[in-house]
Amino acid sequence: MSDAPALAEPAPTPLDERRLRRGVGRLLADMGYGVLTEFKLTGGRRVDVIGLNDRSEFAIVEIKSSVADFRSDRKWRDYLPFCDRFYFAVAADFPRAILPEDCGIIVADGYGAAVRRPAEEAAVNAARRRRQLVRFALAASSRLHRAFDPALR
Repeated sequence: MSDAPALAEPAPTPLDERRLRRGVGRLLADMGYGVLTEFKLTGGRRVDVIGLNDRSEFAIVEIKSSVADFRSDRKWRDYLPFCDRFYFAVAADFPRAILPEDCGIIVADGYGAAVRRPAEEAAVNAARRRRQLVRFALAASSRLHRAFDPALR
């Protein structure tokens, strides 16, 4: 038996998460969603990626860049009332068997992504949907405006 310390999983880098986010965004756009990242829900929680389609349906994607990231985060359950579909997005080498069975799974990299398990559908409360739709539109228009007007940054 060796006295060598067990090797720890390397810590995810912001670059890893950014690449997964880009791949997820491309997938959701291909699926007909408008996409925002780091969107703040009412109540203060901030989701990694949210998409809105032409039927006013919301998909939320929680990116998990490591097993440690998944195991330490339980706030994702708070996102469920705010979406019609919920997914975890992970890299190809992530052990998907540890993810909850009632959530969708997306496998992503920096170039794209694929749905590996469809998300269960759950309808968002009508009043919450309307409020979130307006907040989504305002966030998107504000980000677009800041992108072309440097004085607003």
